[in-house]
Amino acid sequence: MSYTVFGSLLSWWSATYSDSAVTRTIVEFAHVAGLILGAGAAIAADRMTLLARRWTIAERHAHLRTLNHTHEIVAVGLAILFVSGVLLVAADPGTFLHSKLFWTKMSLIVFLMANGWRVWSAGKGAFESGSADWRRLQTTAIVSVVLWLATTLAGAALPNVG
Repeated sequence: MSYTVFGSLLSWWSATYSDSAVTRTIVEFAHVAGLILGAGAAIAADRMTLLARRWTIAERHAHLRTLNHTHEIVAVGLAILFVSGVLLVAADPGTFLHSKLFWTKMSLIVFLMANGWRVWSAGKGAFESGSADWRRLQTTAIVSVVLWLATTLAGAALPNVG
């Protein structure tokens, strides 16, 4: 019974998405906006983290307090990406669920989220202990930039390569 309801809902959404330019525009805009919000905030914070090696302890602590709030913005961006991504996949599950590139992108997202936890953890450690955790925080910042760019590349290639 629930499979039939789910299948009907999926068919309805797929038809609605394909038949409405406005719906496609809203969903695709939400996906890009979530990316701009999440990646933009993360990469800006990563840049400041990399510059912080030349700062005083007080300046580094101020950056860490800012970095803590950045995680909230990134989380909102990721939530928007998740919801809009589910809607994009639901519009054409046959294409996405069989695509190696789609699963590569999903794997990159898992790595991105794991690295986000490492950024949070390293930031907390750097606030409490100092330089060893600052090196770890800077390493996670570099990994963050690479993962955001790789995930964006996979997302941009997905409609073109499949």
